[in-house]
Amino acid sequence: MNGPLDGVRVLELGTLIAGPFASRLMAEFGAEVIKIEDPEGGDPLRRWRHLHEGTSLWWAVQARNKKSVALNLKDARARDLARRLALQADVVVENFRPGVLEKLGLGDEQLREENPSLVMVRLSGYGQTGPMRNRPGFGSIGEAMGGIRHVTGYADRPPVRIGLSIGDSIAALHGVIGALMALRHRDATGGRGSGCGQTIDVALYESVFNMMESTIPEFDRFGVVRQRTGTSLPGIVPSNTYTCVDGSAIVIGGNGDAIYRRLMAAIGRPDLGEDPELAHNDGRVAAAGKIDAAIQAWCESRSIDDALAALEKAQVPASRIYSVADMFSDPQFAARRMIEQFALADGTALRVPGIVPKLSQTPGATRWLGPALGEHTDEVLGALGVTPAELEELRRNGAIG
Repeated sequence: MNGPLDGVRVLELGTLIAGPFASRLMAEFGAEVIKIEDPEGGDPLRRWRHLHEGTSLWWAVQARNKKSVALNLKDARARDLARRLALQADVVVENFRPGVLEKLGLGDEQLREENPSLVMVRLSGYGQTGPMRNRPGFGSIGEAMGGIRHVTGYADRPPVRIGLSIGDSIAALHGVIGALMALRHRDATGGRGSGCGQTIDVALYESVFNMMESTIPEFDRFGVVRQRTGTSLPGIVPSNTYTCVDGSAIVIGGNGDAIYRRLMAAIGRPDLGEDPELAHNDGRVAAAGKIDAAIQAWCESRSIDDALAALEKAQVPASRIYSVADMFSDPQFAARRMIEQFALADGTALRVPGIVPKLSQTPGATRWLGPALGEHTDEVLGALGVTPAELEELRRNGAIG
């Protein structure tokens, strides 16, 4: 079946994480994504983390369903080819520092002069405007400035990071949402050629900031600066991590009022469950220490399997903390096809993440894994009208790879 973005053309000018993750999501749901790479090594992500035959396994997923075109954008002829590709695109995704594409003649206003319906997704550390626009910024910097690092970890220790590039990924999701809204607006007002293109300006720090829940109004009204609270979720009780007798950690979310009562009955503390002062969250917050101590006392008297079984029977949300090894053997992951198997170019079988979200009529799919550098250069440029002789000359002179 065709994906929901079938017929949408995306030109990716990004590297590493935020931009490429955004276009990856669109490629998974049917968009034709053409990724421009430097002929000298390509996207640096090709060499990040664990490598198979010299290429990152992360690359296999981050670049799946994309076409790799090797263009040396330092060469005027290659820049012209990139411009021509952009003029055929519905969406251009980029995550260079502001101003870089303008110097190459590939900025949003420059491209929109000839392709007025173009949607341009621009991801950068600080956005396209403001006094910090020209500073370099990675996801880690966005996490620091956006506030998530300040509230992550334990109060008596320095802030810690999540062990993933979460800031980049959050920014990518905002970029995709913006692109889809812009395409919806374009199509509702005339479609391609309508002149209704626009720019989606995504700052990494703002994307993280957008996840910061109630911190802004709470500081404004009460002067509250949310701090690090370890394993608990501040202001929502009970929602914490507890330790079972076998040393396993269990996460229990009993913060709904009815769920809280069921949880207290399950752990043998109906007195706490029926206490009118603890009937609602605001009352439970004041007694968080007492409630957590009761849950911990119950957990440490049984194994995690016993605890999970009892909480499932009581319809209380709970889970062990999964490692990736746990995911590989879990029946829920299997039932939802969240781990799928494909073959690398050399025939090696590789299991990769399934597609999210699940669409009932037009689901996404993995059609192929990350391509070799420049694998689609001749195909894509040939479709532009570049002849085999011209391709040979461009390659000989270093304009393409």
